[in-house]
Amino acid sequence: MPDDLALLHDDIYLLAVNKPAPLLTQAPPAVPSLEARVKAYLKAKHNKPGNVYLGIPHRLDRPVSGVVVFARNTKAAQRIHKQFQEHTTRKVYWAIVEGDITPDSGVWEDWVRKIADEARTVKAAEGEPGAKLAMLEYRVLRRFDGKTLVELEPLTGRMHQLRVQSAWRGHPVLGDTTYGSTVAFGPPADLPRDKVIALHARRLTISHPSTKQPLTLEAPLPAYWEPVIGPTS
Repeated sequence: MPDDLALLHDDIYLLAVNKPAPLLTQAPPAVPSLEARVKAYLKAKHNKPGNVYLGIPHRLDRPVSGVVVFARNTKAAQRIHKQFQEHTTRKVYWAIVEGDITPDSGVWEDWVRKIADEARTVKAAEGEPGAKLAMLEYRVLRRFDGKTLVELEPLTGRMHQLRVQSAWRGHPVLGDTTYGSTVAFGPPADLPRDKVIALHARRLTISHPSTKQPLTLEAPLPAYWEPVIGPTS
């Protein structure tokens, strides 16, 4: 059984884990992934000789840590996937960004476009082919040393939208060199794919696929955040 799996919830319908960065959520069999670790955990826990079913209704970018939920059966997978599709889930992220964000709270709106065949998003104009509206709410939690700890809640589900919407306002996420950060963050890494950024999926609220009751999952911050922002719960 994997001893480094940070479980947040485990029942017969769903399982939630605090994903470490820079682990992929899902990958081909030969590549390490959170999916593979969770399947190994379930096989060991339930002594299953064969394959383990695991539905993956959402993912986090490789350099991002935090809450990821998996479904244990097809019905649960369909119900949770539908919640993500219809934006009835509530996702709350924490980020450390460069500079001082002002005012203390607000809404950011931008038109974005994903670059075909690339893991990158660029600014777009309304009406431009491929352009989609990206919206988020933000709230400043703390300011320190020319940086801001901010809570971000996406109202749309665009690729990299939290990262680009912050960066376009002069506040790139620490360590996010893809979108202009010049400040190093996290453990040293020899390869670009092993670098992490200061973005963490802090809380996820869904409707439980069986009870239909709201379920809020909260993931502790990685230890490497503490030298930057100090102790947090």
